Amino acid sequence: MTREAYAFVRDFAAEPARELCVDRHYLLCASAGVLRLEAQGQAWLLPPARAALIEAGRPIQVSIPSPVTTASVLFDPGFAPAPPAPLTVFDLNPLARALVGECSAWGDGEEPLPAYARTLFAALAAVTWRLAEQPSPVVVPAGRSPELRRALRLTEERLGGQVRFEELAAEVGLVPRSLARRFAEETGLTWQAVLRRMRVLRAIEELAAGDAPITRIAFSVGYTSLSAFNAAFLDLTGRTPTQYRASFRP
Repeated sequence: MTREAYAFVRDFAAEPARELCVDRHYLLCASAGVLRLEAQGQAWLLPPARAALIEAGRPIQVSIPSPVTTASVLFDPGFAPAPPAPLTVFDLNPLARALVGECSAWGDGEEPLPAYARTLFAALAAVTWRLAEQPSPVVVPAGRSPELRRALRLTEERLGGQVRFEELAAEVGLVPRSLARRFAEETGLTWQAVLRRMRVLRAIEELAAGDAPITRIAFSVGYTSLSAFNAAFLDLTGRTPTQYRASFRP
């Protein structure tokens, strides 16, 4: 019999998407680097200072664009209640970060947790379950149909340059009006709104990767105006790029 809750810290090299499914509620945190998560037709980016809470038995796709260090905490469904949603990504507050660090002293094992550790894991569950009720708004739809999934992939590949909707539609074999309808039906967003989210997500990835100037990041994700980049970033995340980067480094 394994412990009712346990934690571990692990380094991963870059790797393509693979399925992750565990029999415990899974709190996944990136302490260095960035993870990409996909489930239920949506995609999330998990940079440092953010966490993903995954319900037990829920399969998700995980990809690692570059080397990453993760801190993971697993809760037996009998120890912690079902999360607010099958998968949520949210900001960790200082208390949650401290609890994750403290819980990392107890890895998997057959011996029961001491009373102090049980209290810590229970407190961590209470705090992060509450935080998960306010998920990150920066989510990109993954699409259902092959045409839309390809359109999304091509859009993401061309973020740094000029992305033209008419050319995109032609490449996936649809007229622009039909592709626009696919975006509305499958994502609930326009292509322009999806493009903006993708650019902000790529910028978050760049912000987490190092100390590149904000202006350089703005241009690398396709913005020709720093003010337009800052406005889009603030609108989607509630923070400026500088504030967001600072939150990675408590």
